[in-house]
Amino acid sequence: MTILAFAGVQLVPDASLLIHILLILLMIFILNRTFFRPINKVLEARENQKRTNLTEAERILLTAKEKREKLENELLQARSEGYKIIENARKQALTEAQEKIQQTRDDVSKRLAEEKAEINKQIETARKEIANQAKELAEKLSNAVLN
Repeated sequence: MTILAFAGVQLVPDASLLIHILLILLMIFILNRTFFRPINKVLEARENQKRTNLTEAERILLTAKEKREKLENELLQARSEGYKIIENARKQALTEAQEKIQQTRDDVSKRLAEEKAEINKQIETARKEIANQAKELAEKLSNAVLN
C-alpha cells in the first residue's frame, strides 16, 4: 500500500511553500541591494566611460581630419603660390632676354647704319679724291702733250 499511497500523492501548497517563496524574494532583494546593484552601477559607469571615450575619440578624429584638410589646403595654396612665383620669374626672365635681344639688334642696326654711312662717306671722299687726281693727271697730261 505504501507504493500506491505515493502514487496518489498530490502536492498541496502549505505554509512552507509560502515561506520558501518569501525567502527567495528576500534573497533576491538582498542580492540586488548588495551585489547586483553595485555591479550594475560599475557596468553602467564603464559603459558611460566607454561612450565618453568613443565620443572623445570621434571628436579628436574629427579635429585631426579638419587639421589635415586645413594643412592640405595650405600646402596646395603654397604650391600654387610657388608655381605662380616660378612662372612670374620665368616670364620676367624671358621678357628681359627679349629686351636684351631687341636692344642688341637695335645696337647692331645702329652700328651697321653708322658703318654704312662711314663707308659711303669714305667712298664719296675717295671718288672726289680720284676725280681730283684724274683732273690733275689730265691737266698734267694735257700740259705735257701741249708743251
